[in-house]
Amino acid sequence: MGAERRRGRGPAVRAAALLGCGVLLAGCGSMPDSGDVSPVRASNPGDSQVRVYPVSPRENAEPDEIVNGFLEAMTGDDPGFATARTYLTKKAAGEWKPEESTTVLMAAPVSRRERSGIREAQERLVYSLHGEQIATVDSRHAYQPVGRAKYAGAIQLVQAPGPDGKGKEWRIDDLPPGLLLGESDFQRNYRSVNTYYFASGRHWVVADPVYIRQRQDPVTRMDPVAQTVKALLEGPTNWLDPVVDSSFPTGVALKDGVTSLTPDEQNKLKVPLNKKADNIGYGTCRRMAAQLLFTVGDLASTRVSQVELQSEDGRRLCLLEESQKENYRAAPSGGLHENPYFLDASGRLAKLDAGAENVGSPSPVQGPFGNGAVRVSKVAVARDERRAAAVSDEDRHLRVASVVSDADVELPQPLVRSNGPRREDRLSAPSFDGRGGLWVADRDPANPRLLYVPDGSAEPVPVTAPWLADGWRIEALRVSEDGVRMALLLTKDGKTTLHIGRVERQGSDAKETVQVVDLQAIAPRMESVRSVSWAGQSRLVVLGKLAGGVQQVRYIQTDGSTSAAAIPGLNQVKVVAAANDERSPLVAASADDGIVRLRAGANWQPMVEKGTSPVYPG
Repeated sequence: MGAERRRGRGPAVRAAALLGCGVLLAGCGSMPDSGDVSPVRASNPGDSQVRVYPVSPRENAEPDEIVNGFLEAMTGDDPGFATARTYLTKKAAGEWKPEESTTVLMAAPVSRRERSGIREAQERLVYSLHGEQIATVDSRHAYQPVGRAKYAGAIQLVQAPGPDGKGKEWRIDDLPPGLLLGESDFQRNYRSVNTYYFASGRHWVVADPVYIRQRQDPVTRMDPVAQTVKALLEGPTNWLDPVVDSSFPTGVALKDGVTSLTPDEQNKLKVPLNKKADNIGYGTCRRMAAQLLFTVGDLASTRVSQVELQSEDGRRLCLLEESQKENYRAAPSGGLHENPYFLDASGRLAKLDAGAENVGSPSPVQGPFGNGAVRVSKVAVARDERRAAAVSDEDRHLRVASVVSDADVELPQPLVRSNGPRREDRLSAPSFDGRGGLWVADRDPANPRLLYVPDGSAEPVPVTAPWLADGWRIEALRVSEDGVRMALLLTKDGKTTLHIGRVERQGSDAKETVQVVDLQAIAPRMESVRSVSWAGQSRLVVLGKLAGGVQQVRYIQTDGSTSAAAIPGLNQVKVVAAANDERSPLVAASADDGIVRLRAGANWQPMVEKGTSPVYPG
């Protein structure tokens, strides 16, 4: 255990220890209380229980040792990266800011000494750094995947006065910015958390995933809860910022000196703020508390059921309880259990009880989509489960009708019509947001369109999508519950990839203009993607194939990072669907097994022998 193997020419200089033996790791014996600290050369990817204790350079260390020792020391978490700074000159140590960014490589960087003249080699050396970059994390804690790009950096060494002021020692005086980590070291040191902001001009929250340190932050000395609160107060990531608002006034921060936040025995988290929060209004305070309650609700080791905001002198500003979180959701559930729907062999929409112990017979919905009045080929169910939007007639028409009443005898008139010459050039599957807005794509090559139907019944509004003019074709779309993010499967040059777009709105409800912009490729390491579904506030479940690999189902965060949750394999999967409630089972359509479900801790289980297009509400 320890860090990734450094593939430079010098020995790895590093030590590690296991924490929490007998509490966090099953099967531990007693911890030794004597013996030497030994160098460690390899780590288990993502093993968050490994602690790394880097060591300072030995006296008269060779240049290779200095370079590789520093690369190792960057993977530790000692206060202020003090050990890593011992490999730097005094000037470089003062200028280096490890918190400003993190470059994530597929594996630990490879160092190589560059050739130089004899005289130069006596005074100055340059080591090139190489690797395969997969992501960056910026100063706002935002993760950005980059696929698999070549990384090239450099470290420069000079002869500097030794620690005792006598003699000369090799030290680093020029280096890449921030931290440089292999993927397994990044996963061991960092974790993804959701911060929450309000959709612009609305009263419901939107998740914004960021990365914080797994344990105490080396720079701020904050524990994970304090780090997360600090990240929330600093504001949203740059990508989400145009469509969300923070209720925290400018300058509001944690009270000076606060580095740890822990819920009390009543699961209440008290958050002391600085003087900038002293005069905030009660309504603003409650919105601030809502952002905090959502943000820390799933983070702390002890459940947080209340958040209390305090002034700098300890006065209570306001209190918000978990039961009030429903007031700040885009689609309040009211305790309703989400169930999946599917299309049976006759093209009728039917409902399943995914939570039942024993799988029962599916129930056709009421109305024209369940009684056979029209053969449905694609479908979306509104979040309140009272209406559905169906594509029919060889994918030419989109209609909306009730699924809880047979009162409407006649088939509704189409809201959208496509004139695409082939079936695959017509309408995509539709998608509802949390307020009943309906989205659909028309793939007609002569007139490709992205359309928004307010309330699922009004006149369709053309959505500005400048990237359609660049040759992208929409294969599928899924809009988030909050209505400000859209997951898109886009095809270009014969390759289908996963993107997320930002939904921006301007004007009043009556004269609202809508655009989907700033597309981000969030699965660049996947060769192709076939199906996508929202699986929580900031998580997607994706059916696709990694480059050179086989088709698989996996979770991906909306920032492009991969979730650690594993999904068992399933043969011949065509479509996969997930609920917004992450506790609900996954549902999939398999060519071999029909409609199947996957509950936590279990294997895939058949539900319906014949069926297609499984969907959860949305």
